[in-house]
Amino acid sequence: MGSLVPVNGATTQDSVKPITPEEIRSEFSHHDPTVARINNGSFGCGPASIVAAQQRHQLLFLRQPDYFYFNILKPSIFETRRLIQTLINADHPDEVSVVDNATTADAIVLQHTTWSFFSSNFQPGDAVIMLHYAYGAVKKSVHAYISRAGGHVIEVHLPFPVKSSSDIIFEFQKALQKGKTNGRKIRLAVIDHITSMPCVIIPVKELVRMCREEGVDKIFIDGAHAIGNVDLDMKDIGADFYTSNLRKWLFCPPSAAFLYCKMSEESSDLHHPVVSHEYGNGLAMESAWIGTRDYSSQLVLPEVMEFLNRFEGGIDGIMQRNHEAVVEKAEMLVKAWGTELGVEVPIYYRAPVEGEIDPITAYTRISHQVYNVDEDYNRLRHAVNKLVKAGVTCASLSK
Repeated sequence: MGSLVPVNGATTQDSVKPITPEEIRSEFSHHDPTVARINNGSFGCGPASIVAAQQRHQLLFLRQPDYFYFNILKPSIFETRRLIQTLINADHPDEVSVVDNATTADAIVLQHTTWSFFSSNFQPGDAVIMLHYAYGAVKKSVHAYISRAGGHVIEVHLPFPVKSSSDIIFEFQKALQKGKTNGRKIRLAVIDHITSMPCVIIPVKELVRMCREEGVDKIFIDGAHAIGNVDLDMKDIGADFYTSNLRKWLFCPPSAAFLYCKMSEESSDLHHPVVSHEYGNGLAMESAWIGTRDYSSQLVLPEVMEFLNRFEGGIDGIMQRNHEAVVEKAEMLVKAWGTELGVEVPIYYRAPVEGEIDPITAYTRISHQVYNVDEDYNRLRHAVNKLVKAGVTCASLSK
């Protein structure tokens, strides 16, 4: 991930006051103390100082909307794009559009693909390929856009649990060959960077390279969980499109995300699905104004950078410590439960029948963010132990 740079008068990391444990607790004191929040990946978190910054932007708009629109909004959105460009190592800010959610970015790319079917640039039956592990909303979007346009959707089925990257690469290669049968062309590959359930880091660089070798037209990486979680380098990954949410692991409030579009002749044909006054001025400008709404969550990235710089090592240090902590907590849990990393929970999908080998068990998704403490994971361990003692199975949870 690109290095953090001082913005809007922000100081460098060497000169800022390091954040203390007490200040971290204060930043997240609005969290419900009765709930152990170990699922940061779903909705992310908003530090109090960033929420305050967002509210200042909201009040600036409400104080004088015309001045805000004509003098503040566009340059502020551009600053956000410039910062994202640095973080993801893109060539130019024009390759970066700020949108409200990765789901919107999905719609932009899939809409463009759909138009190619309707304009007969693509033929009925040409394929779009995606992982079976893809996020549910993304899978529905692919079918909603591509299937209705006459395209063929191929899902890459991966083993569970995934043992190695080679398993993923092998299955993806098989799906690519299947997609090209009967002279069919693969027009788009939609590849998760980090799958939601189960939680797997996909070897995107290798899959992008494979897609290029097999003649896939365009490659779209859905990295909804990625920025602030793993290193990102657009030039190194080499995809045509990449999206990630800023609200999950980068501390922005909901809802903010980016869509990277590699510079090409086709990129000018990409449009936001909500058409407003900026239509035709490029996707970045179209996305910066889609009518009167609250854009404040997309404007606080400079303050987020200052917040990140208060931690040792900045965002890179946070990512490293989060990874080390979540592995440590996962190992603690599976040791306590006598299960396997994944994290397998000793709660059966159904009660095992007599003589059954390797019955299906449940798995839990845990995460670690700067606000988490040991007690959060101890509470999970204790809750699962209570369910096991009570003989609960997953089948009973659905009733």
